[in-house]
Amino acid sequence: MKVWTDGSCHGNPGKGGWAVWCPENGLVKSGGHTSTTNNRMEMTAIIEAMQTPGVTDIVTDSMYCMQGCNNWIFSWIKKGWKTASGKPVKNMDLWKQIEDLDPSKFKITWVKAHAGNPDNEKVDKLANLEIEKLH
Repeated sequence: MKVWTDGSCHGNPGKGGWAVWCPENGLVKSGGHTSTTNNRMEMTAIIEAMQTPGVTDIVTDSMYCMQGCNNWIFSWIKKGWKTASGKPVKNMDLWKQIEDLDPSKFKITWVKAHAGNPDNEKVDKLANLEIEKLH
């Protein structure tokens, strides 16, 4: 099953929302946080997608998440959760959750945000609706 994910934040940090959308069956998972960052919301959406039974393909508009899941995480693990410059990995708590869910089990692809893709636009609206609920 292929799902679309998105995270959004009003302020960075600020109020944030995340969403997972599956056009095949209408599945929606979403939530929000009162004080967070955009990257944390993007990552939360990825984690929720990975925890959804039947998901094999995850589409994100976050280059950070796509690169992190497909490439960087494996180097970070080998280096004891340090970046190439030797600094601690940001959002390590969420990256460790992603590690536990094994990103290599998923096809994780990137799509340009706000470029007219209807599925990406839909999941973006769902994430932003979660932020509106926090106001």
